[in-house]
Amino acid sequence: MKNGYILILILTTQLAFGQIKLPALVGDNMVLQRDKPTNIWGWASPMEKIRIESRNKVIKTQADKTGKWKVQLPAFAAGGPFDIRINEVVIHNVLWGDVWLCAGQSNMVLPMERVKELYAEEIAKAQYSQIRNFFIPTVSSKIQEKSDLPKSVWQETNPKSVLSMGAVTYFFAQKLYEKNQIPIGIINASVGGSPIESWLSLDQLKQFPAYQQDTTAAQQAAAFSKPLPDKGLTEPIKWFETNYQPQGWKNYFVPGFWEDQGLRDLNGVVWFRKEIDLTAEQIKQPAKIFMGRIVDADEMYVNGIRIGNITYQYPPRRYEVIPGILHVGKNILVIRVTNQASKGGFVPDKRYEMQLGNESISLIGQWQYKVGAIWNPNPFVSSAQMYSPTALYNGMIAPLIPYGLKGILLYQGESNTGKPNDYGDLLKALAANWRAKFQQEELPFLYAQLPGFGDRQFLPTESNWAQLREAQRKAESEIPNTRMVVAIDLGEWNDIHPLRKKPLGERFAAAVTNEPEGPKILKATRKNQHIELQFQAEGGLLKIDTSDENELQYFAIAGKDRRFVWAKAYLENNMVIVSSDEVKEPVYVRYAWSENPEGNLTNDTDLPAGPFEIEIKP
Repeated sequence: MKNGYILILILTTQLAFGQIKLPALVGDNMVLQRDKPTNIWGWASPMEKIRIESRNKVIKTQADKTGKWKVQLPAFAAGGPFDIRINEVVIHNVLWGDVWLCAGQSNMVLPMERVKELYAEEIAKAQYSQIRNFFIPTVSSKIQEKSDLPKSVWQETNPKSVLSMGAVTYFFAQKLYEKNQIPIGIINASVGGSPIESWLSLDQLKQFPAYQQDTTAAQQAAAFSKPLPDKGLTEPIKWFETNYQPQGWKNYFVPGFWEDQGLRDLNGVVWFRKEIDLTAEQIKQPAKIFMGRIVDADEMYVNGIRIGNITYQYPPRRYEVIPGILHVGKNILVIRVTNQASKGGFVPDKRYEMQLGNESISLIGQWQYKVGAIWNPNPFVSSAQMYSPTALYNGMIAPLIPYGLKGILLYQGESNTGKPNDYGDLLKALAANWRAKFQQEELPFLYAQLPGFGDRQFLPTESNWAQLREAQRKAESEIPNTRMVVAIDLGEWNDIHPLRKKPLGERFAAAVTNEPEGPKILKATRKNQHIELQFQAEGGLLKIDTSDENELQYFAIAGKDRRFVWAKAYLENNMVIVSSDEVKEPVYVRYAWSENPEGNLTNDTDLPAGPFEIEIKP
């Protein structure tokens, strides 16, 4: 009985003093929005009294019957670091500055680690204690809005921590901070492959009945049953082992897809093998293997030792070879590639080499291959259910709502190219939705127009990617206090995750400070069989980017039948004049209209003109 009394006394004492619990977003190193009242919230014991103290201000409140509480801190100027005390809890190293919510697909969250070879110097210099990053792990909730996020922390930027920071967001924050010397907070809520409808709240989605319906059935995707046993792993001597004697292997040229090299309609496991000779001096050097990009997953072995693996197709393959693995003389490279759909193999125009100190040995050329296993299709319900309408809003945006923001950056759209005609309305709805939820109707809303991706087109063609870019372009004039950032020149034909993220981040920063843009179309006027295209004047004189061609490229015109043909185009009186003998009464003009166009119109900013379609006025 005595022990029970002590236990009751302990529990009673704990309840009397209460327990302050804070959301994941509110913690050490955070950045709060300057120059406007901002919220702090959390949980405590029911009806517990709360005292918040910071910057010589004291605010008192009381938790409600459920233990919830929220206070609004007064508007503070930029500065810090400061501490915030909430009863017995102290939050350390807090800054007041500008907080940006950065959202979208994988290109918004692609980390600096993925571009470290391209931006090694920038990473080494990334020492910014007043640039803070808060990364939100993927949370999907089809049923209800979450009240909190998974455990995560605010991080100061340094050469180590920057590797996990989104590359676009880092270069954006760096540019703004260097210009204004105002602390920057980045909240990154991005999920690879996510469609825009997954980021809308349920009440906003009601205007889109087709998306509001339960999409579980629609989200079924082709998958594959368990494969037959992989011979490369089940034979007595495995195919990657050094004492394996290869038999029945055939020639294969790397890079390249196996569909194009005789392996038709094959989904499964294919092994690749190559032997290289190295000298005693070469094996003393730090070694790294670059195997471009592989569709889909791979495991790589050197002299029988597994040096790394990647489970999906997009990351570049960069594998360290630890000392002692390489030998004088013959060295055996083996790659086990697993492909689930479409073409498997090695993406062209990437880096395929072994780097030994300052020396590079090309790995392009003849390899051998052998099929390890063949898979059979079998439909299943995909994990893509996380992308259901509202699911990512519920899991990753709703828990942020009380937080104060400076603005929103969005890099999204690749996953909506299947239905480009819906995108403009969805984009406008997203901007209105988030502004309403954060109770900031004029919150700046900036977004990237999709860069080039895919095969080059040599004839005028229809394109879902071009249609989606056009929806993005039109939305800019229909959403107040917004700006679209053109990125058409920053893509890679063979990689949906282009690596040149610094220019895009800096263009976002330039959009915040309203710096001049590349050419933006205003109107098209017909003069006989010629069309005059007028552009906004703020970027200065129109020019041709002559790095590839000396003539304007990728203009097309059509009559009422919308049968587009290439047009001649030239500059005159700071306008673009276009025409074609094949179209006597032109009605439409397009520029850079394809998946991966090669337009070359610019102006004094040296920034590119974005793709467009415009109807011609008589």
